[in-house]
Amino acid sequence: MPELFVELLSEEIPARMQRRAAEDLQRLVTNFLVDAGLTYEGAYATATPRRLVLAVTGLPARSADRREERKGPRVGAPEKALAGFLRAAGLASIDEATIESDPKKGDFYVAKTVVPGRPTLDIAAEAIVDAVRRFPWPVTMRWGAASSDAGALRWVRPLTSILATFGTENEDPEIVPVEVPGVPVGDTTVGHRFHAPGTIKVRRLEDYKASLEKAFVVVDHERRRDQILHDAKDAVFALGLEMVEDDGLLTEVAGLVEWPVVLVGRFDERVLALPEEVIRLTIRENQKCFVTRDPATGKLANAFILTANLVADDGGAAIVAGNERVVRARLADARFFWDEDMKRRLAVHAEKLKTVTFHEKLGTQADRVERIQALAREIAPVLGIQPDYAVEAAAVVKGDLVTGMVGEFPELQGYMGRHYAAAHGAPEDLATAIEEHYQPQGPNDAVPSARLSVVLALADKVDQLVALWAAGEKPTGSGDAFGLRRAALGIIRLVLENGLRLPLDDGKMGGLLMIAWRLWEGTPLDTEWKAQSAKDYDRFDDDGYGGLRGPVADLSDFVVERLIVQQRDAGVSAETVRAVRPMVTTIDLVDLVNRIAALTDFLATDDGATLMAGYRRATNILVAEEKKDGAPVQGEPVRATLVEPQEIALFDAVAAARKTVTEAVAREDYAAAMTALAALRAPVDAFFEAVMVNADDPGLRANRLRLLAALRDTTREVADFSAISG
Repeated sequence: MPELFVELLSEEIPARMQRRAAEDLQRLVTNFLVDAGLTYEGAYATATPRRLVLAVTGLPARSADRREERKGPRVGAPEKALAGFLRAAGLASIDEATIESDPKKGDFYVAKTVVPGRPTLDIAAEAIVDAVRRFPWPVTMRWGAASSDAGALRWVRPLTSILATFGTENEDPEIVPVEVPGVPVGDTTVGHRFHAPGTIKVRRLEDYKASLEKAFVVVDHERRRDQILHDAKDAVFALGLEMVEDDGLLTEVAGLVEWPVVLVGRFDERVLALPEEVIRLTIRENQKCFVTRDPATGKLANAFILTANLVADDGGAAIVAGNERVVRARLADARFFWDEDMKRRLAVHAEKLKTVTFHEKLGTQADRVERIQALAREIAPVLGIQPDYAVEAAAVVKGDLVTGMVGEFPELQGYMGRHYAAAHGAPEDLATAIEEHYQPQGPNDAVPSARLSVVLALADKVDQLVALWAAGEKPTGSGDAFGLRRAALGIIRLVLENGLRLPLDDGKMGGLLMIAWRLWEGTPLDTEWKAQSAKDYDRFDDDGYGGLRGPVADLSDFVVERLIVQQRDAGVSAETVRAVRPMVTTIDLVDLVNRIAALTDFLATDDGATLMAGYRRATNILVAEEKKDGAPVQGEPVRATLVEPQEIALFDAVAAARKTVTEAVAREDYAAAMTALAALRAPVDAFFEAVMVNADDPGLRANRLRLLAALRDTTREVADFSAISG
């Protein structure tokens, strides 16, 4: 099977870029080949710390001939037009064109030509050059004598050679004639930088892998990864320990070595008094090493796993000793930060937040903590937490941000605060809340359930959303630098997964969003604030639902849009959410989701689908007649003036449904409301089968239109069905 094989050999390819680079090489080359008219059966790409490797199999020897047609001018057109057509089509004379007829335009010339295929070898050369020139490295450099030339080749590190061959399995392949100035091209590569730096001739992928294996290079990234994991587990198992697996670190280490050799080092056992995450992060970040655990106790052990890139003559003793020296020094630094931080309680650390700017328009971190405290006071009673206790907890929730340890390792924020608080005797729920108040940080992150944790997490995210929104940091289509979408989703998940009946806004300037807005403004939350806020901000629509206008309304809509995304990911149609949203003036997320669930279940039934059809028919008639009359249908239908038994039956059914639906919605029994609507299916069908709405009698027509309007209004007690298509 014909195979195109490519290796791009560099001085270095950073580990974090390798996987993406292999994918980019495959994409760029195969897309070019396909665009040039070549098909292929499969492609394989991988990377090592020095190499990008690509094999494309099942390519033909040349691209297929291609037939092209070019429509020309009409027969009898001026000579100048004919001459231009001949040049464009590549014809020697008009006699080489054919004449075709069009019933409307008459006879015209058509050039039918065959574009011959090209050798795959030539196309592959162009594809490789194109890929090298356009490769999307996040950072690049120029090198050598040509580095002063702005048009010189740029690569992540100096590109030292290109290996490119094409041929079938049973023959010697040809070297692809790639031309990249300053970079040698051929059918050879080199092995491990220290163990086998000599030249190796290559035919195709399989012998490339085998040859490099003998030259101390494991080509496949996944194989290196699996080898490190297997050898590491075996090495520490022999010591009675187990490896603490770290998938991200494993991928990174596999990108740092071509010939992985697993070794085990030790550090001072007294360091194990530090919090586990401090030890793990120190060893991981500074030395790219794995920590180990004692399976008997479940605690970290004083052994770590390192991965060398060569087989040392001394069995790795010098490599281990060097790593141990660095790990010892880094852990000593961590111990110093811990000891220094522990000299002061978290509340004392928190005083330094006054010197840390949160945002130029929002003041310091201390200012932010004050807003979080005020929000925590409002939220606490909903979760049965004493407001004063919530305020006390919120005062120290950001205290670890100014500690030495978090300054060294920012990813330990919250985690260190928990340990510092616990070490100084803080209640367990407070220490836990300091760590958990950052959660959830993504759609798959855990959501805290401890009551104080939920209070502080919600206060933190509401302030983040509102304050940064107010400061003009709204998300755009191209970015969300301050994570406001993530904050809104966090609010949604905290509320829903803990079942909190805590309105974000109540349509009359209440709710968390308005409270947070006032805190940003710096106005007190006194007894007069609602009235004043209503005066400043309150606006209501006349189309059936109240809605805040202005900045807080925009925030409310933003959260609902995030809810739509969250519900869509759970399999709920966005139309269903938008059908329910106008029916509520209070953004109580639990209530909103309960309505959405009931409507979703209802629409999935035969009754729901049939009633939807009847609803659309009714609203279409109403819209048409209201447009004709120039005014909306007003007033209630009068039963006594109805004539047909089917319209009388519909009147009675609508009256009964309206009463039941209103009562069910009031007690939040949305399933009962949907059941009441389902009872309208039969009388609606019977009405449209037997009754003509546009009767000759104007009074009867008007009454029937009022009946349809009553049907529409009854369904709107639950949802705006017009928002649902299909």
